[in-house]
Amino acid sequence: MNRLIVLVSLSALCCSGYGEYWVEDYVKGIDIPWGMTWLPGGDMLVTNRDSELYRVSDGKIVGTISGLPDVHVSGQGGLLDIELHPDYANNGWLYLSYSSSEGEGSGSNTAIVRAKLQDNSLEDLETVYKAEPNSKKGQHYGSRLEFDNEGYLYFSIGDRGDRAENPQDLTRDGGKIYRIHDDGRIPQDNPFVDKSKPAIYSWGHRNPQGMAKHPVTGEIWIHEHGPRGGDEVNIVKKGANYGWPILSYGINYWGTSFAEGTKREGYESPIWYWDPSIAPSGMAFVTSDRYPHWRGRLLVGSLKFDYLVLCKVEGNTITVADVIFEEIGRVRNVRQAPDGYLYIATEDDAIKRIVD
Repeated sequence: MNRLIVLVSLSALCCSGYGEYWVEDYVKGIDIPWGMTWLPGGDMLVTNRDSELYRVSDGKIVGTISGLPDVHVSGQGGLLDIELHPDYANNGWLYLSYSSSEGEGSGSNTAIVRAKLQDNSLEDLETVYKAEPNSKKGQHYGSRLEFDNEGYLYFSIGDRGDRAENPQDLTRDGGKIYRIHDDGRIPQDNPFVDKSKPAIYSWGHRNPQGMAKHPVTGEIWIHEHGPRGGDEVNIVKKGANYGWPILSYGINYWGTSFAEGTKREGYESPIWYWDPSIAPSGMAFVTSDRYPHWRGRLLVGSLKFDYLVLCKVEGNTITVADVIFEEIGRVRNVRQAPDGYLYIATEDDAIKRIVD
């Protein structure tokens, strides 16, 4: 496991052995773009955390989608990720994660719904998972969505700011990665199918805000926020405990230590970690022919430092992480589109695109 970050000197131009690429504004006018996906015709759907869902075509907002669920916008909560069903062309299902006040307790918790898009309206809305109880705390909703090669839906729910209770308790939602069928049913080979929260697939997480399927192995990779230091990249394994908050490379925000160590038998160690923290959000494996020097690498966004990190992947580990495209705004997400371009959702009122 490594944690070296090699700094590449650049502004908008990326070079130094990776080819020459620029970042350009693709669409403006979305305050906090969180999730991105693309319809079969090429239009982009973009969630705004303040509870708007936009349709974008050729770099312009061409519609606002109605029929959204009741989103509880508070703190880090709001309308979050979006993903299409792998067989969307035939069944029309799209999936959203968001903070919902439905259910037990005051405040909100993470919910996953699916719906069908008719023109610019969502119809046939169904809840496939709702975490409980709700919490008045406004952080750590997790909320990334990803399908694996077998059609199972994975999603993350952060510890909701309660590290003492949620991540290490299999009877409580929060601090977990979940795995369900596309309609919300529980797979019978889930590791905790006989427990009260049978959708749980792995546990001991803090706040995973990056999730991507490896293009070769099909494994689900995640990254998650550490506290002060200790952001992690992990490969999701069935039934595995990733140690939070017993194990961590980070310390409290106010400078004191809390973890019992960084490694222990019976717990999964990260394949990479950052110290100091970069506040990672969004990740994508590069497979596009548009970026031949980057193919097989992993892109990770940084909220804290306003840049992207390009990670060299060798097997099931990361060996080098290069900082690229500095000063582009707080990066909330990065996705590779069907047109082969890489798109970057930033919190400076713009979704950007990497071009040559």
